[in-house]
Parts: sequence; structure tokens; C-alpha cells
Amino acid sequence: MSKTIRIGAGGGPLAVWRARYTQEQLRAAGQESEIILPAEEGGHSRPSGNESVEEALLRGDIDVAVHFLEMLPARQPEGLAITAVSRRENPAEWLLVRRESMDQGQLFQLKEKAVVAASTALRRAQILGFRPGLSVWPAGADEAPLPELLRAGDFDALLSSAAMLLRQGVDISPFHLVAFSPKEFVPAPGQGALAWQANADDKATRRIFRLLHHPEVSALTNVERSVMRLLGGSSAAAAGVYCERDAAGYYHIWAAMPEGPEGPVRHVRLSQSTSHLLAERVVEALLQ
Repeated sequence: MSKTIRIGAGGGPLAVWRARYTQEQLRAAGQESEIILPAEEGGHSRPSGNESVEEALLRGDIDVAVHFLEMLPARQPEGLAITAVSRRENPAEWLLVRRESMDQGQLFQLKEKAVVAASTALRRAQILGFRPGLSVWPAGADEAPLPELLRAGDFDALLSSAAMLLRQGVDISPFHLVAFSPKEFVPAPGQGALAWQANADDKATRRIFRLLHHPEVSALTNVERSVMRLLGGSSAAAAGVYCERDAAGYYHIWAAMPEGPEGPVRHVRLSQSTSHLLAERVVEALLQ
């Protein structure tokens, strides 16, 4: 393949991780690539979120942008398209508890009135549904420094996606781990997968990324993100949705939507033989 794929990397360690992961996957497929870092201003690298990377795509400065699927709005900007979806890392939520904050007699072995860091309203509402007496600290969207703050004792526990912790290579051995089931503590739509975004008319790039595409992951996350789209939200924090398909081909979906900043949380579980109108049924049940 003669085309060298230019991978856009936003600001921050997780954005660089996404770009390097993409480069590794392309290399394994026999495809050359290079990473384009954010432009520098005044000697400092300029942070770049989804919009800045998407602008670079539309200008033709890069060929592909890579996002955490759970952080990507359901509707794509005009001219851009999700061209491939990666394999799915563990989609579950993990609670890391400092040993000093443990209480064997409490749910999750987390002491009374503990302070939990959680970066989304969805996480905050769900953890309070299990433990109403906790204090929840609204952490920022960039979860990279949170494990270090937990280790330093800034809070008692950290609620984060397993995938995010695994991608960062966080050493969880100093903490007590509570690994939630995604069927009980419902994650954000698409959590655990990466999305590769390209210009809709860039057929050469899109053809290359077919080599990395996981259609079975796409089939399930498309249902999850359809629920998000129908709810009208651009943020995955509005509702949790998790979809599985069994050996017989049946779809099973779990959804959770907070009715307020601290709950309560409305839960829905549905199953059917195809994905046709499944997202619509979930939304109808959530809004009843």
C-alpha cells in the first residue's frame, strides 16, 4: 500500500496513546503511517479536543482521527464519518478504593461518607443509587491524572472505566478493586472501543481502515449509540447503554438514565431477535 496514513493526535497522554495504538494496528496490517502532533503556539503544544482534530481532518492536514467511542457525539460533523471501530476493551466500570478507606462492613468495602471521584453525571448518579451516603467529587473529563490523585489521598475511591485504567497501564494492586458488571452498573454507549474517523469521500483511507474494523463490535455499539442519538444528547454521560448478542443471535440491552444530577436512575432491560427498532424501544421505555 503506497499511501502513508497521517494520524491526528490531540493534546494529552490519552490522545497520544490512541494515535500510537492506531499506528501499531496499521503496522501489523502492513500499512505505513505517521503521527501528526498538535501545532505549537509560543513553544507549547496546543491542547486539541475532538473539534480541533476534526477541523484538521476537514482541512486535509491529517487522514484519520481516533477517538474513544464513548466520548464521540452520536451525530458526525458534515463531511466526516466513522470509518472503523476497534476491538472492545473491557466495557465495565471499576471502583478503586484506597486501603485506608476500606470498611469490611459496608457495601463495596468503602467506608461511610467516603469521597468518590467520578467524571460523569451517569457515574455519579449510579454510584449514589448503590450508596446514597457517599460524597461524589465531579472529576474532570480527562481521567489521566486521577489514579495519581487517588494514590496521594485526594479522595477515597475512584470510579472509572476499566478500559481507561487498562489503557493507561495503571497499577491497581495498591487498591481494593470492585469490578462492576456492565449489566448492573451500565457504562456509557460504546465504552471500551475506539472509533476511527475520516473524511466521508476519502475512499483510499476508508478502504485501508476496513482492515482494522470489527463489525461485531460495530453492530452492538451502533445500537447503544442509536439510543444516545434518539435521546438527543451529544454527550455519552446522559444515559448508560450496554448491548450484547448471544450465541443464537438475540440482542440483549441494558440501559440506565438518571432522572436528576444525583438520581434516581431509571433502568431498562430488553431483548429481541434482531436490532430492528431496538433502540427505539429502549428510549420509549426510558421516557415512560
